[in-house]
Amino acid sequence: MARVSIIPIRDAEDEELTVISRRYMLSLSLDEMKAIQAYFRSLGRDPTDVELNTIAQTWSEHCYHKTFKGIIETEYGIIDSLLESYIFKVTRELAKPWCLLVFEDNAGIVSLEGDWAIAVKVETHNHPTALDPYGGAGTGTGGVFRDVMGVGAKPILSIDVLFFGPLDYPYELLPQGVMHPRRVMRGAVAGIRDYGNKMGVPTACGAIGFDEGYVCNPLVYAGCVGIMPFSRYTRKPKPGDLIVLAGGKTGRDGLRGVTFASTELTPESEKISAISVQIGNPIEEKKLLDAIMRARDEYSEPLYSAITDCGGGGLSSAVGEMAKKLGADVELSLVPLKYKGLEPWEIWLSESQERMVLAVPEENVDKLLQIFREEDCEATIIGRFTSTGRLRVYYEGEIVCDLDLEFLFKGIPRVRRRVHWKPPYEEDPDFPMPADLMDILKRILSDPNIASKEWVIRQYDHEVQARMIVKPMVGIHGDGPSDACVLKPLRDSWIGIVVSCGVNPKYSRHPYKMALSVVDEAIRNNVAVGGRRIALLDNFSWGNPEREETLGALVEAVRGCYDAAKAFDTPFISGKDSLYNEYKLPDGSYRSIPGTLLITAIGIIPD
Repeated sequence: MARVSIIPIRDAEDEELTVISRRYMLSLSLDEMKAIQAYFRSLGRDPTDVELNTIAQTWSEHCYHKTFKGIIETEYGIIDSLLESYIFKVTRELAKPWCLLVFEDNAGIVSLEGDWAIAVKVETHNHPTALDPYGGAGTGTGGVFRDVMGVGAKPILSIDVLFFGPLDYPYELLPQGVMHPRRVMRGAVAGIRDYGNKMGVPTACGAIGFDEGYVCNPLVYAGCVGIMPFSRYTRKPKPGDLIVLAGGKTGRDGLRGVTFASTELTPESEKISAISVQIGNPIEEKKLLDAIMRARDEYSEPLYSAITDCGGGGLSSAVGEMAKKLGADVELSLVPLKYKGLEPWEIWLSESQERMVLAVPEENVDKLLQIFREEDCEATIIGRFTSTGRLRVYYEGEIVCDLDLEFLFKGIPRVRRRVHWKPPYEEDPDFPMPADLMDILKRILSDPNIASKEWVIRQYDHEVQARMIVKPMVGIHGDGPSDACVLKPLRDSWIGIVVSCGVNPKYSRHPYKMALSVVDEAIRNNVAVGGRRIALLDNFSWGNPEREETLGALVEAVRGCYDAAKAFDTPFISGKDSLYNEYKLPDGSYRSIPGTLLITAIGIIPD
């Protein structure tokens, strides 16, 4: 067999299965490893490294969201999926006709005017930023741009919400392997600046906060708003469609990024997981965007029948999810590489940036490839969708992966966890009158959480594309922060898009009230500049959900999201969770972030 390893798991004992999961950085539980073992026992063989890594990627917390989809035992009953019971439920109950696509694709889509629609997505890139602030934050921005491009929309706004440790944090108190917050912040801001500015996408909506809880685990929320004619949206791959890989070449960067993001950081993370951080190239992505827009618009119908981002999990995720109800055959030796020497599993799992996968009817492929050549963007046929129900991957003609798609997407054992939540003791605050109010005012204004962020905002180009009406800095002198930003997306219409956010981790000791607070804040900021008909996005960054009290706090925050969204008549259209934001210290103790919920609000102004 061509350059693959066989992983002996059929006869492994429980302890050996756990060791295999750790050795290959699979981030799989014993129950999950036993489910894989049972599957391959039924086949009468052991898995290849390509197959085992494919399953681990698909079943990772990052991709599958198994905590939010799991069964949770609480003091007041069983919750069968946080997503179904709260987030999806409130959107179904509100049933807004202007919600065109929710929780089904790379981004949520709502109507704008006529055939025009708004596509929105907010992602996190926390673990990569902790290891490489510039690369992690920059590729987080590039990745969320591709999420919006992955529904056929053009990015028109970049969103960044960032949390770091205190900028004056003592160096001598930094845990081993942790960068100073000042260095992390400078790198993250530069990464977001360089990607958005070079792509020609304005960065205008965001926030920056500081707290000791983020010293070891900074948070980077990267978001994107795009526009598109909704009649051009398509996600209907068919058997016989060719699989086209477009954009940048494939290397070792980003390997096992999704399984790395599904566990806590340690002092060894930089050595072990350095290749999990992707390397960005915004100019390559700009060429990719231009080619995709032409493939969408130049003919009576898009030249592709489906398109998706090649991000977390690489080709394994992009091709696998597209082929979920079909089947696919892929030849890895056809994938353009940055350099020689990659193993088949590395080609298949690489998260190299600026790549997208398209399903293209055979009669359209020559037209599509010609467009990509004219835009100086590489596009290569690497396989074909089938009707077999199997994901078959080859390397130089030899099969290296043959998985049943039903097992791959439905064979994972459901997580079952218990929660324990004890509301914090609350007492009325006591604010004695200070002797010198001016001194108090100066101290408040000098706090980095309050002080002006203009030095960051001015690094971002918010005028490119000439759509910005309400800018991030407002007032007579343009030096006061705005509540939200407003864009005029269409040349021949005065309809506006309003984008705002709400976040308040200081309130995390009472997560239910925090959720009510941040939904309220996001909506108030939107309404303050004229926004109406508002939709929401939820992004949870939390600690280890395997701890009962941590999961209990998360459940409380999700409950708050449901109650607030229902009360304000504002549906959720997209979201993302990032768990295991913890740092394991050499003595075995953990430092966790404060539970952080970001709510992004998307509204419109009719005129």
